[in-house]
Amino acid sequence: VRIVESGGGLVQPGGSLRLSCAVSGITFSTYNMSWYRQGPGLERELVAVIISVGGSPNYADSVKGRFTISRDNAKNTVYLQMNNLKPEDTGVYYCHAGRANFGYWGQGTQVTVSS
Repeated sequence: VRIVESGGGLVQPGGSLRLSCAVSGITFSTYNMSWYRQGPGLERELVAVIISVGGSPNYADSVKGRFTISRDNAKNTVYLQMNNLKPEDTGVYYCHAGRANFGYWGQGTQVTVSS
């Protein structure tokens, strides 16, 4: 299984980034896909999740209205569009593919929001 995140970087407050997560080695369409993040000195937290079939995405309260998670099952890729970024959004963003009681993690991509 290979999960590779990309799209992180340095952005000013109020700016935007689009993260991508390319997945191989699993039947992507059958997995729930999530983005987590871990800020400096903080625990890893769930940012957004999009389930395998139907349903609406779910978001952490801190990112609602600013972040959008989407998936392209034809490309085995999940995205996280992040708008109006704030310094507190800084951290390493991880992609997770999950089913039942197991899942797979990517290596993470750094997002830094600073002026």
